[in-house]
Amino acid sequence: MSHIVTIQFTKAGKMYDFDAGTIELAKGDHVVVETERGVGVGQLVKPPEEKEAGANAALTLIKRKATAEDMATVERISQKEQEAYRFCVNRIIERTMPMKLVKVEYQFDSSKAVFFFTADGRVDFRDLVKDLAHSFHTRIEMRQIGVRDEAKMTGGIGICGRELCCSSFLREFQPVSVKMAKEQNLALNPNKISGQCGRLLCCLDYEYETYCCLRKNFPKSGKRVRTVNAVGVVDKVNILTGNITLKLDDNKIIVIKRDEIVGDGTPLATPTAAVPPVLSPGQTPQRARERKPERRPEQRRKQEKTSLESYTLAESAEKNTPVQVTPQENKPAVVSTENAKTGQPRKKSRSRKHGHRKPSGGTPDGGTPTPSTGA
Repeated sequence: MSHIVTIQFTKAGKMYDFDAGTIELAKGDHVVVETERGVGVGQLVKPPEEKEAGANAALTLIKRKATAEDMATVERISQKEQEAYRFCVNRIIERTMPMKLVKVEYQFDSSKAVFFFTADGRVDFRDLVKDLAHSFHTRIEMRQIGVRDEAKMTGGIGICGRELCCSSFLREFQPVSVKMAKEQNLALNPNKISGQCGRLLCCLDYEYETYCCLRKNFPKSGKRVRTVNAVGVVDKVNILTGNITLKLDDNKIIVIKRDEIVGDGTPLATPTAAVPPVLSPGQTPQRARERKPERRPEQRRKQEKTSLESYTLAESAEKNTPVQVTPQENKPAVVSTENAKTGQPRKKSRSRKHGHRKPSGGTPDGGTPTPSTGA
């Protein structure tokens, strides 16, 4: 069995597990450990837990429990961090660099100094690193961070009057959207829903799931509902108090509870009775028409056969009927000499093309008329 302890290096920072080995530790103790960045001093946030050695074989062992000399070294390092911060800020101002220094952290053995800064874009800080390395004679690392991490490192008081959540207990940032503010019926005013970092408040995520669960039991705004005494449209819903504001058809506003709603505001469908037909005096109601029985296949065949026979008889009688020709007057047929030879009927000829008028006073062939000699 091995003793597993959870350590944090900064307040509200990330937590890491280490193997305590045979060292007796309690919650709140400071220990010296070896990390990827170097030697550091951390604080226990949870009491030691006993677990099997095979499941945590890759954990790093704690070097020792921090002594008074180690704590004094931590105090000296904090003073060096303040001096390095002031020196770096002056160099940034002199070089008019578009960046903002946030914090400086030294390793426990002073082997490296990390400078955290914010900037809108990429910054060329090679000359700045040369000045810092020449002054402090240690390794220099420049790390760019976001505005939320800046608020976490700097700290401060929020609009609620309490210490910022990110710098007091919030260890990891969760994504926050405007939908969370709308679900909680908050005013979409940037000054009221934004934190010190300029982003949406982290506390909007705390009660979002609760509001979503409670809203399922309430009607949506704009829905028509019905109570025992009135029918109206839902205007507002207060999830915390359970009050629902209704707007009636006569523009009257009333406040009801969720339990007073009995259903939707659609009118109830009433069954309509069948209206008997109006009968004239002396007229008796007609009985329902009886359904004729279906014909059998044999009867259908007989009927088709008889209809076919009647059709053939009528067709034969029509053929045998003599055709009577009515005498017509003998009219002489006028046939042209050209068509008389061929025996074809005369075709109607046209003396002009379509669209061309025959010249007035001209010859039949369209020529110029010859002048007439006087008598």
